[in-house]
Amino acid sequence: MNKSVKTLVEVALLIISVLLAWLIVRSIMKPVEFNKQKDYRETVAIQRLKDIRTLQVAYKSANGKYVSTVDSLINFYESGKMSIVMQVGSMDDSLAVAHTEAVKKANRKITGAELYKMYLAGDNNLVFSVESKIPVKDTLFRSRENFCVDSLKTIPFSNGIPVIMESAVKMVSGVPVPLFEAKMPYKALLRGMDNQLRINLDAQRRDQNRYEGLQVGSITAPNNNAGNWE
Repeated sequence: MNKSVKTLVEVALLIISVLLAWLIVRSIMKPVEFNKQKDYRETVAIQRLKDIRTLQVAYKSANGKYVSTVDSLINFYESGKMSIVMQVGSMDDSLAVAHTEAVKKANRKITGAELYKMYLAGDNNLVFSVESKIPVKDTLFRSRENFCVDSLKTIPFSNGIPVIMESAVKMVSGVPVPLFEAKMPYKALLRGMDNQLRINLDAQRRDQNRYEGLQVGSITAPNNNAGNWE
């Protein structure tokens, strides 16, 4: 083998070695990058599912049931009201408790609302609780500067695919129990990412008898509105 041919062979072997090394590194890094992006997307999706759960729980508290559409939750957030119990005074204040009991004894039909009027009028020596209705919008998510209720409709990173949500009333130990579930399948949540790795992830979840995505609540197996990431 002459020198020029030997040099060409060496260069070719070097190129092949570099290419093989790159392919090995790439094959190792591909799932690492996939999992990193998956974890990020799951973080965004989990917050959205938690927000849906918060609104569902508030809706049930106000109406005795859950809803099956995100649009209903959005309408509840925008125009609905919820009850809150306000505590005035402390039961540890014996003088205030005694004064309140005296007021109630003098007027056995007095309500919490009337006690609140007395409190506002200047009688600060009262102990009572009063229930009031306030707009949902003024109560929930107030600390979230960038909260957008309309975003709850869709699965993040899915190009607008809607969240899958259902509600039902099932008999549990002979008692009717309102239930709901909201789902974001990986097929939508991980859209645009490596499809084979996503298929492998779905298969792994099925083998583990787990939902192929993120889910909060369940209409088939009551779980106290837990998320499958918890």
